[in-house]
Amino acid sequence: MLAALRRIPFAVQVLVALVLGVALGVVARQIGPVGDGDPNWLAVTLDTIGSTFVTLLRTIVPPLILLAVISSIASLRNVTNAARLAGQTLLWFAITALIAVAIGIALGLTVRPGVNSGVDAGTAAEPGQTGSWLAFLESIVPANFLGLSAGTSADDAGVLSTSLDFNALQLIAIAIALGVAAVKVGSSAEPFLAFTRSALDVVLKVLWWVIRLAPLGTVGLLGNAVYSYGWTTIGALGKFTAAIYAGLVIVLFVVYPLLARLHGLSPVKFFTGVWPAVQLAFVSRSSMGTLPVTQRVAETNFGVPRGYASFAVPFGATTKMDGCAAIYPAISAIFVAQFYGLSLGLTDYLLIVFVSVIGSAATAGTTGATVMLTLTLSTLGLPLDGVGLLLAVDPILDMGRTAVNVAGQALIPAVVAKREKILDVERYHARRGLDGFVAEPDTANTDPEDGDGRDGAVPEPAGAASDAPAAGSSPTGTR
Repeated sequence: MLAALRRIPFAVQVLVALVLGVALGVVARQIGPVGDGDPNWLAVTLDTIGSTFVTLLRTIVPPLILLAVISSIASLRNVTNAARLAGQTLLWFAITALIAVAIGIALGLTVRPGVNSGVDAGTAAEPGQTGSWLAFLESIVPANFLGLSAGTSADDAGVLSTSLDFNALQLIAIAIALGVAAVKVGSSAEPFLAFTRSALDVVLKVLWWVIRLAPLGTVGLLGNAVYSYGWTTIGALGKFTAAIYAGLVIVLFVVYPLLARLHGLSPVKFFTGVWPAVQLAFVSRSSMGTLPVTQRVAETNFGVPRGYASFAVPFGATTKMDGCAAIYPAISAIFVAQFYGLSLGLTDYLLIVFVSVIGSAATAGTTGATVMLTLTLSTLGLPLDGVGLLLAVDPILDMGRTAVNVAGQALIPAVVAKREKILDVERYHARRGLDGFVAEPDTANTDPEDGDGRDGAVPEPAGAASDAPAAGSSPTGTR
């Protein structure tokens, strides 16, 4: 049965999961709460399934960040003009972020989502995270080697529990320091780098097992969202939701294809090539969780050299956030200002642009964009309570935001590689197989457990498969 399920195209699995999630959420609402307003058995089941999937992703993200960033920096040793490539990557990240935030501001001013929105200010939820420039700068400095923090909370019965969390920015800072140090040390650091590459392959294998659960996680996440908020709450934010998705659609279907066309690359091939990563990003809501597939898209479908892709894609997964850090905070800030009857001047809009282009690292590749939004609102001096007004539709928005993030993370390395004349243009325009990737006849996966990638499902990333590169080669071709 499992073998038959793996032969169902991943896109079909996701589509079925989306429909099933909505249907089960509606059924859960029809059943209604039990006892003193407690969720019914179906709602609890959906919540458990969705939260378990998110927990699994969050568990694998810390080692993935650490190992991927170290390997990506080390991979630049074998790339000609590495400094120029890194600079060009940063420049195009900033250019596309600037375009995206401009689109967000234009939509916010045109649609006016905060006017007559129908949202009751008294129903605003408490944001779980807030951001400020001071906190952002302080969070870069690692508090400990692994960037871990502990928190203690009490439940309704007064029972205390302690939980550990990680700071993605601190992990990135640690990984950058270790990667640069390993490069500077030279040959004596080769065993360390070989271990890092090997460990990254192992982590990617585990991540791929989690990725296979994405359709199941989608059922739980979407079903729980429908049960928890219903169509009334979502409908009250209809204009806001429409504005966000309009911006995401413009960036994904207009800006990115136009950028590809201007560099002599087929927009159609861009869509067909990036689709495996986009569909996974949509359901996982995590750029880092989609990292292996995005890197394989850049290398296998777009023809980006492995050495450069191993740097640019992981780097983009932590900083390149056109959806979460540009479109979303721009429209959301305008919504909050309009909702509270506050006016924004030219300086305020320039600040929105500045925060979106410079502060996107605050999202750090994790799910959600609350930190980025609160950073924008605090910079503008707008009420942070406005964040709570938007939390009801955040899961719905986060799917589209992450899909756009990932599409940009795959496209920019291709654009930079084309400009620097190192892109395999023939591979970029090559035909994709049923699995969504350009065929690799000389590296066929013979692992019977994982399949050969020709059955229509999203294939396992090369770096996590049995034919992974040798320890002395460049980092894995995934993501």
